[in-house]
Amino acid sequence: MNNKNWVLKPLPDVSVRQCLSEVLGVDDLLAVLLAQRGVTDFESAKVFFRPAYDALYSPFLMKDMNRAVERINHAVRNHEHIMIYGDYDVDGTTSVAMVYSFFKKRYPHVEYYIPDRYTEGYGVSYQGIDTAKAHGCTLIVCLDCGTKAVEKIGYADTKGIDFIVCDHHYPGPVLPPAFAILNPKRQGCGYPYKELSGCGVGFKLLQAYAQANKIPPEDVYEYIDLVAVSIASDIVPMNGENRVLTALGIRKLNENPCQGLKSIIKVSGLNGMTQQVDDIVFKIGPRINAAGRMESGMQAVQLLISDDEKTARTFSDKINKFNENRRNIDADITRQALRMLSENGKQEDYRKSTVLYHPSWHKGVVGIVASRLIDTYYRPTVILTLSGDLATGSARSVEGFDLYSAIDACSDLLENFGGHMYAAGITIKPDNIAAFSRRFEDAVAAAITEKQLIPSVYIDAEIAFSDITPKFLRILKQFQPFGPQNMTPVFLSRTMLDSGSMKIVGKYDEHLKLEVYHKDHPQLRYPAIGFQLAEHYANIRAGTPFDICYTIEENTFKGNTTIQLHIKDIKKSE
Repeated sequence: MNNKNWVLKPLPDVSVRQCLSEVLGVDDLLAVLLAQRGVTDFESAKVFFRPAYDALYSPFLMKDMNRAVERINHAVRNHEHIMIYGDYDVDGTTSVAMVYSFFKKRYPHVEYYIPDRYTEGYGVSYQGIDTAKAHGCTLIVCLDCGTKAVEKIGYADTKGIDFIVCDHHYPGPVLPPAFAILNPKRQGCGYPYKELSGCGVGFKLLQAYAQANKIPPEDVYEYIDLVAVSIASDIVPMNGENRVLTALGIRKLNENPCQGLKSIIKVSGLNGMTQQVDDIVFKIGPRINAAGRMESGMQAVQLLISDDEKTARTFSDKINKFNENRRNIDADITRQALRMLSENGKQEDYRKSTVLYHPSWHKGVVGIVASRLIDTYYRPTVILTLSGDLATGSARSVEGFDLYSAIDACSDLLENFGGHMYAAGITIKPDNIAAFSRRFEDAVAAAITEKQLIPSVYIDAEIAFSDITPKFLRILKQFQPFGPQNMTPVFLSRTMLDSGSMKIVGKYDEHLKLEVYHKDHPQLRYPAIGFQLAEHYANIRAGTPFDICYTIEENTFKGNTTIQLHIKDIKKSE
């Protein structure tokens, strides 16, 4: 049985809770939830519950912003050709679509470029710079990458091409020789909010350019839906400025999305529904990503800059097919990988890591497969495939474990690697894979704790069903948009029973559908769904009281909205 650590978050300070209860007129439970999210007074509550454009920081607080705006103005005055360059994922393609669309409306000599995932790889490429040179470009505005592209931007310099970098990744020890580097994480940058997405940094550039050139701010706000899609898809913290940008962007996504997003919403089966962060993360984002995974990120940009319905529909249909193909491929590879692990038998019982290689696996989905394997075998995972003469792949970690350091310990066996604590990419000679698997296992086993090999469920508060009042639910809805640092609240309720309606559901009989109530209050009951929790069926059916941790969701069916509990885990009551 898959046991999880249940971690009850500590209660915030009583004085903070009392203050919130008084100034906001909320009960102690809501005050606890707000304080856990950094809302501690009336002003922070106002920004949290009423996000508005005037809560955004001045873009000129960002280091090099004046230089960046002056360089673009110089390019426009002198009729220079400008390339808008970005990565092939959602953050990169939304960034490029936004910045390109904004400038194309005002200036004719602008084009865009997305590197090919397979022939050029991540970030700034020599091929992209050569293309810019061939097209007569003397300025590249680079989005969602470039902070570590020291040699490549140096190469562009020799070609007479200036770079403006708009990025959010951590810088290395040396910055590239770009004309301007906009990155709130760079040393000496006084920008107050450090966690913007790449598209968010691009948005700040547009804000600054508009202010400097007396362009109405509404002309920049037109692209706020693209910013929201980038923030939700890139899994950056959903607090501070990101939360304001996302809330405003989701409002536009629901009221008046750009033509490309409107078309994606249709092919995702979301038309007529209220869009939320989950819809972006699970429906909209993966489709945009699929273009770069299966063919070319350029097609995602073509979709997102479309301004007529017919063109947008053509590209969204194509991208939807890419996504269907991607899902089939990653499901097949995941099944193969799980079979390989189960065939290893007892070896898998004592390993602290997973390293799998198959020469025919699709390079575009190995990162997804690594994440899926962690759902079953909760440990640091590397999935490799053949690309040319070398094996290449993706690594994913478990909570709290520094994957990058473990890979670094094997660096002499690798041709190339890069990444961070939780995700990395590696390139290796196929002959070195067996040695890497052994060395990586040793490095992980030496550093990982037993606790890190068990997934944790973080619980905001223990509650009774009587706490779930209409007012509580109404205010809880306003905690959206949810994401890292502002996750959907998870609650704990103890000594529950099933009403007798429980059944096992799902294609592989893996989920539980039930109706739960507290053993002392049978009149108050809620329908619930527990994904991957069918293993608890026998105990619950036997009438054994159980504890649940869960989120509270609205479930709309045929125009009827009801409350449903989404159970994260179940344990026998003590």
